[in-house]
Amino acid sequence: MGAGRSEESYTVGQFAELTGTSVSALHHYERCGLIHPRRLANGYRVYGHEEVDRMQQVLLYRELEMGLPEIRRILDSPDFDRREALASHLAGLRVRRNHLDGVIRSVERSLAEMDGGAPMRAEEKFEAFKRGLVDQNEERYGAEARERWGDEAVDASNERFMGLSGEDLKRANELEAKVRDEVVAGLADGDADDAHARAAVQAHAAWLSLFWPEGAYSPQAHRSLAQMYLTDERFLAYYDAWAPDAGRFLASAIERLA
Repeated sequence: MGAGRSEESYTVGQFAELTGTSVSALHHYERCGLIHPRRLANGYRVYGHEEVDRMQQVLLYRELEMGLPEIRRILDSPDFDRREALASHLAGLRVRRNHLDGVIRSVERSLAEMDGGAPMRAEEKFEAFKRGLVDQNEERYGAEARERWGDEAVDASNERFMGLSGEDLKRANELEAKVRDEVVAGLADGDADDAHARAAVQAHAAWLSLFWPEGAYSPQAHRSLAQMYLTDERFLAYYDAWAPDAGRFLASAIERLA
């Protein structure tokens, strides 16, 4: 036990008040395996310093809009390092702050325009939103992407995304929905003839081609990305939110059919 560590413990009501959550939320977190209070002989729950530290991590990951199953996988990993996690949270929160600062500036300029100020170009009205997505993607996946494909390729991809039009982004959303629908359908019916898998791979390839630099897409690069999906829990968790094993279904389809 570290020096200066508080020995104070909390009832479920006190812990709810301390953490700004509800008693029902704490019970839900306990059922999900996120928080593990001690039980007294009378059955009452007691929360101590370990629960305080773990609850802080849970709420920080929730601030980053991470799902509860993924949070549990991270916290229960034998490689989990609290200091490293806090440093990662700080980086993520700074990205979000920069994004919000950009959105605020965009709103301020829009208001000034309405009051007779200099007009904004159409691209400027969406720049902050797209920059926020680029920064968020860099914070989450940038290190791995740069190690695998190099700085030049990643920078070119970011530049391409910043130049996408509203129609391009609409098309990207439609393609992602197509991938999701085909993956879910394939999981549901077994997809013996690979029809859903093939359609998902084609839609995913078209989606990638919108974001990757011109001419960068190739079946080999697509398969390399699928291997990355299989070794990164964050990618699997993103797709598994569609349906259980959706991430592995898609990665396997890409490896076989791209």
